[in-house]
Amino acid sequence: MTIRNASQASPCAVGDLQGCAPSLKALLERLDPKIPLRFVGDLINRGPAAVRTLRTVRALGVRAETVLGNHDIHLLAVAAGVRKKGKSDTLDDILAAPDCEDLLTWLRHRPLALLENNFLLVHAGVLPQWTAAQVLDLAHEVEAQLQGRNWQDFLANVFGNTPDRWHDGLRGIERHRVVVNALTRLRYCTVDGVIDFKTKEGLGKALDGFMPWFDVPGRRTRDVTVVCGHWSTLGLVMRPDLMSLDTGCVWGGKLTAARMAADPAERTVVQVDCPQYCDPLA
Repeated sequence: MTIRNASQASPCAVGDLQGCAPSLKALLERLDPKIPLRFVGDLINRGPAAVRTLRTVRALGVRAETVLGNHDIHLLAVAAGVRKKGKSDTLDDILAAPDCEDLLTWLRHRPLALLENNFLLVHAGVLPQWTAAQVLDLAHEVEAQLQGRNWQDFLANVFGNTPDRWHDGLRGIERHRVVVNALTRLRYCTVDGVIDFKTKEGLGKALDGFMPWFDVPGRRTRDVTVVCGHWSTLGLVMRPDLMSLDTGCVWGGKLTAARMAADPAERTVVQVDCPQYCDPLA
């Protein structure tokens, strides 16, 4: 759990990098070096330069913070020996790096959620039952596990699609699994918060009874602006209550940065074109 106070310059939130270090370099060259940066997670995987991307973000020091994405947690699990690499993973340069342990330790100590100036930063989304305060508390529970002595055991058990919904009585690993899935994998859900783990397409492709998590009536985080990524087929969405910034960098789209300004009219967007490293139809 991380809460930050107001600073003089509104930070820029940056969409999913996925190991695209050249695109990150191009974006940084277009941004004022004094502006704080907030990354929405998935720093690595599928792109060509995972270790360089991690080193670049880490080297930004106090200027930058990132929340954890599903690919970042997957890397930790692979490194812990509790999860196998996927066919499209590009993690080998990290795992073979002389500073691998330092990079993984730094990554393990990143938050799952960040609240700053009424902006709630998560990788994927939030369930409709949760307030911003609940999101931070639940994220903190998972962060404590990832930063603890038994983090490998935690990662060995946290992956899976059940339970597929939240209720306050959840305890232990099932509770934490729902939190991780919601904050790092959520796209569509029901009014009651049942998660759809299969549909990855953009708007208009929801299963019956499901809808984008941010359009659920009565969502309890409408009083903040949620900043997220994860959903490349959705593309850039800028609303008063939502900034969705995954614009498909690794797929040959764009890498996007947007100012986290209180006035939606001042949320300026900067984008750079990106090479296509992965085929979305493959």
